[in-house]
Amino acid sequence: MDIKSIICNKRNRKELSEEEIKLFVNKYQKSEVTEAQAGSLLSYIYKDGMTINEMRYFAVAMADCGEKINLEELGMDVVNEYSTGGVGDKVSLILLPVMASLGVPIANISSRGMGVSIGISDKLETIPGFRTDISWQDFKTILKEHKVGILSQLANLNPVESKIYRLRNEIACQDCVPIIAASLMSINLSIGSKKVVFEIIYGNGTYLKTKEQARRLAKILKTVGKQLEKEVKCVIIHAQEPVGYSVGHNLEMAEVIQALKGKMSEDLGESVVTTGAAILGLNRDTKSNAETIKEALQSGKAYEKFVEMVAAQRR
Repeated sequence: MDIKSIICNKRNRKELSEEEIKLFVNKYQKSEVTEAQAGSLLSYIYKDGMTINEMRYFAVAMADCGEKINLEELGMDVVNEYSTGGVGDKVSLILLPVMASLGVPIANISSRGMGVSIGISDKLETIPGFRTDISWQDFKTILKEHKVGILSQLANLNPVESKIYRLRNEIACQDCVPIIAASLMSINLSIGSKKVVFEIIYGNGTYLKTKEQARRLAKILKTVGKQLEKEVKCVIIHAQEPVGYSVGHNLEMAEVIQALKGKMSEDLGESVVTTGAAILGLNRDTKSNAETIKEALQSGKAYEKFVEMVAAQRR
């Protein structure tokens, strides 16, 4: 078994085995697979897709290729929140302090921006001194003390996922739903959180253009998550235009601060409340989740937590 036979099998629409996928991931990590070979494999996956088993194997193999952070060691039921991103996406920036202010421990692993997908790390680091490139030990300490932490995807944390993320952008496979699903699940597996909420954004300002793609991704994530003993919720957000009224790192952070003080546009407020209610639904069964989130914003609790969060991650 070698990389050429794996590519041939996928070209011939055969289901790849767990061993074949592990071999590809491990060799790609060591640069023993060329970019041309990796690009060929991704192109066949883009064309013919992957089975649920293949996506699960891919997620596990990518997570296993680097270091892992076990958030269960904190003794808290941490929720992993992740957005697929897009132009003007700022929902996560508001949700993190909102959830923490309500006592829900929440973590975000942010990839650096590429194409239309801009990571929240890039935006938060417009605040002077704010750092997301902290050690995973500091990340866990901050999360335990403040119930909220943001970490840039480090070089030794899921390195193959980062390489595939760049590659699928370079070969015009950025909207490959099976690879996106495997990548998202691998990031969650890297930090050991049992609960995860995905904001799946579709429309002109992001990679996923149609609602059908977003629904397909949500269905896959729930299925794979269940097989991996994860509690997964997905919120689908339509972004035909940027959510809110601003685009650009500094402008978006200014809008986030106003939103955390209870002043935000209707579309942004709806996205925040909908996703926040899904997160709260992982920890409590109540019909008042939306009102609880609105109260956190109007009372100033969310803004106070944001100030605390910024102070904790500044140099």
